[in-house]
Amino acid sequence: MDVTIPDIGDAEDVEVIEICVDPGDAVATNDALIVIESDKASMEVPAPFAGTVDEILVALGDVVNAGDAILRMEEISNGEPDGMEAKATPPAEAEPVESPSADGAQRATGTERVEIRLPDVGEAENVSVIEVAVSEGQAVAVDDLLVVVESEKASMEIPSPFAGRIVEVAVGEGDDVEEASVLVVLDAERTADLPATAPESTTPPEARPAEPVPAALTTAESIETPPETLTTTKVYAGPAVRRLARELGVDLGTVNGSGARGRIVKDDVKSFVKRTLASPTVPGLAIAPMEAVDFSRFGEIEVVPLSRIRARGAVNLHRSWQHVVHVTQHDDFDVTDLEAFRASLKDEAAAKGVRLTPLPLIMKACVRALERHPQFNASLDPGVKSLIFKRYHHIGFAVDTEDGLVVPVVRDAGGKGVYELAVEIARLSEAARSKKLKPDEMQGGSFTISSLGAIGGTGFTPIVNAPEVAILGVARLDTRPVWDGAAFVPRKMLPVSLSYDHRAINGAEAGRFIVDLGKLLSDFRRLAL
Repeated sequence: MDVTIPDIGDAEDVEVIEICVDPGDAVATNDALIVIESDKASMEVPAPFAGTVDEILVALGDVVNAGDAILRMEEISNGEPDGMEAKATPPAEAEPVESPSADGAQRATGTERVEIRLPDVGEAENVSVIEVAVSEGQAVAVDDLLVVVESEKASMEIPSPFAGRIVEVAVGEGDDVEEASVLVVLDAERTADLPATAPESTTPPEARPAEPVPAALTTAESIETPPETLTTTKVYAGPAVRRLARELGVDLGTVNGSGARGRIVKDDVKSFVKRTLASPTVPGLAIAPMEAVDFSRFGEIEVVPLSRIRARGAVNLHRSWQHVVHVTQHDDFDVTDLEAFRASLKDEAAAKGVRLTPLPLIMKACVRALERHPQFNASLDPGVKSLIFKRYHHIGFAVDTEDGLVVPVVRDAGGKGVYELAVEIARLSEAARSKKLKPDEMQGGSFTISSLGAIGGTGFTPIVNAPEVAILGVARLDTRPVWDGAAFVPRKMLPVSLSYDHRAINGAEAGRFIVDLGKLLSDFRRLAL
């Protein structure tokens, strides 16, 4: 029986980046068969039934679409490959349903007990339940709210994928949860179109879909590594584990998997990092930890825990500072004409319901500068042997919230006009302040702008938002007397600070970038050239 690529939304021409099985392998339902990658995400294609792999019909690098056959499998009639222990049985209390027909489709209606689990939440950690919206015995419809969870950066509503009745609420307010944690158990209404129940897999959570539905896809954030740097050796790991490994700079080929069939799980990666950090280091090069000080010896104190956003931000900034070779260049841009242009658009912007701040104009100019200087829109590979140029321009911008700085990302900023950028910046800023940013709205940035706006300051040294290689700091706009060759005239001057990774960018390149950016902001008409 041919296994095909399931519906993958609006993604087209996805690439096969890993083949997880070989001919002759026995696989269980939901075991990963191949991993494919679109321009936005990597996705596992799981086995829709248990069986034996007869023939693989695709190769690494092949481009496929929904409906394309990827391999042929011989289905095992008892639901498990020979020699494999049954993985799970349906809950004893599940209501009986008629046996499926020969084609595997359930023809009778009834209910089926399903576990609703926490889906992939990207790179978010320390996720906790902040609201439980249902109770046992309650009837719910499709998309009714079940629970609300919150990470250190955003909150997320988890809706019901099925209509039915709540059997069990497995979490309470304040509980910490992680990807694939059971949230509620639901007696879902079975219809004629719902596939027959398959045995639940004990594959590690990273490999499972968010709900136990056959042929579902597990998604992860955009993979930054270009095709030519991807390993061709077989690594059995889900996208969430791969993302964690990329963040920590771990080569999965050196990690031993403890999961089923040698699959690498998150704990394997974390254990590998702990062992590496605990290994002997060169004497004198290790960073001594900060000593704990009992400040109460000197007077009255108050201990206030950091918010999740501040705590997570502190970890990220510390990691960036340790790994990136920072250099910062400062300059002052004459934006008198730009400010006059912005003032002339005030009525037009108001008519469109847009508040036009300097940031959309700065962002637009940055994209043009990045097009001319692509090394600023790149990342170093973990081995510092290659520079990965990105053909997209996703611009992050720092937002000050009550809980700390958050960096939402404007996607494809180069393809948006100034008014569109203003609307998107306003939307993301409001979502950040209300903690409603989605995980994918904080991922994939290729360059960051940190603007102090009217807060103050004549300059600062922003820390590069790794794995990016550069960040632009914008200080307070000020009116100063500037000599024009005959007299001092008032000009609006904008102080900027460009921090960059000196391993990827040298001083001359940074100088040319900042000069070009200054020309664009001094005369916005240059964007039309």
